[in-house]
Amino acid sequence: MPKTPAAPGGPRADAPLPRADAPPPGGDTPPWTRNDALVTVGAAAVDLLGFSFASQLDHGYVPPVGCVLLLVAALPLLARRRAPLFTLAAVLLLDLVLNLSVPVGQHFTVTTVVALYTVVRSRGAAVVAGAAFACAVMPLVGRPSQPGTVEVVGSAVNVLLVLVAAAAVNRWHRENEANRRLLADRAVADERRRIARELHDIVAHHITTMQLMAGGARANLAGNPEVAREALVTLEGSGRMALREMRQLLDVLRAGDEAEKEPTAPQPGVGDLAGIVGETRRAGLPVELDVRGEERPLPPSVGLTVFRIVQEALTNARKYAGQARARVRLTYGTHALAVEVSDDGAGAAAVSAGSGYGLVGMRERVALHGGTLEAGPLSGGGFRVAARLPLKAEEGALR
Repeated sequence: MPKTPAAPGGPRADAPLPRADAPPPGGDTPPWTRNDALVTVGAAAVDLLGFSFASQLDHGYVPPVGCVLLLVAALPLLARRRAPLFTLAAVLLLDLVLNLSVPVGQHFTVTTVVALYTVVRSRGAAVVAGAAFACAVMPLVGRPSQPGTVEVVGSAVNVLLVLVAAAAVNRWHRENEANRRLLADRAVADERRRIARELHDIVAHHITTMQLMAGGARANLAGNPEVAREALVTLEGSGRMALREMRQLLDVLRAGDEAEKEPTAPQPGVGDLAGIVGETRRAGLPVELDVRGEERPLPPSVGLTVFRIVQEALTNARKYAGQARARVRLTYGTHALAVEVSDDGAGAAAVSAGSGYGLVGMRERVALHGGTLEAGPLSGGGFRVAARLPLKAEEGALR
């Protein structure tokens, strides 16, 4: 998918996404979020607790000035999402004041960790490098004694751990975003294929029926007007049905538009097989409908799949079988539903040599339900389509 270039002055294309709890832009929003306040309070509490214990152990007392400076140093964290660099600079400056004001040992405060982490998450490599250097040097400045190797290495390791953690989180967010985009693209492709299947089935069936009805009406217009009238009535009904089904299908693409005032009809299912069989008979192809097993309610998606399979198979039979007879057999099993459509005509070769979009659509529909489909010519002539759709235990138990 091509990337859309960022607008001038806008965020970089590779910048990390804003967090879910980040405040939305606008003048009416508070300057910080609840999570920012919790992080600030937590960092201040941990720093104050550590400073108190260390001062008590090293000097036998806790300097009040140091406690105040630690609390004040945590306050800039409230603005860390809006101004991460300003926040880090304020924290480092107050840490320097702490080093110069009270005797304090080697320290790398939680407030500094949070401020540096925020900068790494939101800024580029050059800014991060400068911020990391400042964070590594600042705890060593202003101390009464010259820092030794252990202090220098310890400060560098603390900064390195923060950089690694922030980089790992950034990478995790990028991978999650890539996965979300991949899933969204896959969902769009699946929806396009579903719409293509529906459109093919609707157009192929109804246009074929209308073509045959129009031809029958024209052939009987002079000799048998009553037959011609019935054919025209069927043609009109088929055209109305095609428009209604296409309208329902196109409603899927009209997200955000005003809803239709007329209620849409439900998707066809197994209960509509008698209607499609009767329509096929009126179009000139004798069809027998055979239902076996105990009939029971089915999930709408399974019923629609069965209906479309029968619809497409009968459409192919009318187009290619010639003077033939067809049979539709629906078998309810304990754990599966089987549907079979066969004819004894001479159009198997034509179906096999055709574009195959109808058969591909059948296979995709059946595969979505974890079923199997067989389609091919019969040894004695004709063509057969057979599908088996598994039913879950709770579906098979419906009554």
